[in-house]
Amino acid sequence: MAAKRCGKRNMVMETGLWAAAAVCALVYLFQTAQQPGSVRSITKTASVAALALAALLGDASLLLVAALGLCALGDYFLSREGDASFRAGVAAFAAGHLVYAGLFLTRAESNADLLIQMPGAGVLVLLMVLGLIMARVLAPRAGELQGPVLAYIPIILGMGAAALTLPFGTWVFAAACAFMLSDMVLAAETFVLGQSHPLRRITPYAVWPLYWGAQAGFVAIFS
Repeated sequence: MAAKRCGKRNMVMETGLWAAAAVCALVYLFQTAQQPGSVRSITKTASVAALALAALLGDASLLLVAALGLCALGDYFLSREGDASFRAGVAAFAAGHLVYAGLFLTRAESNADLLIQMPGAGVLVLLMVLGLIMARVLAPRAGELQGPVLAYIPIILGMGAAALTLPFGTWVFAAACAFMLSDMVLAAETFVLGQSHPLRRITPYAVWPLYWGAQAGFVAIFS
């Protein structure tokens, strides 16, 4: 009976954390184009940190919890100003992507042979071509951040490749694609688009739903 009550309490807490994460994500959507500040940083970080706690309460893999925690840390750093914060954010997200790749590859249904079979092989080639294009476009524009940016590209695409080892029907690759696309739009906003470019009015509102939706998708799939 006690175990049953404990399980029900955990379920209520997990649902509450999901609700808190969704509310914070919605609030941050309206803050995303604002100037950096403490409230904005807390809202952004809490949007994913609450998902990590929900996954932990739901007895999800510790790899999922760790990946979410690292991404929440990355969110905090990227919400601050300065190159040092940017480097720390990129490092945290790179680590998060590597942990996600480990999560995908250690699943019982993971099958590396899917990478050399169609359609996985074709998608893998597209990812490699995309990586080369991103490197070509970003390298001359990243300045002193060129090293971290170029190192990040194979890591994020490697996470996508790891997702290809799982059956397509699981929706894992769709969530991974949303994650990768959010990174690409953010990179374009940061390094390619000029300050007065009209697309900068909408890029923040594209990045955040793609990114948070991917994180929520991973939690829903693996919890």
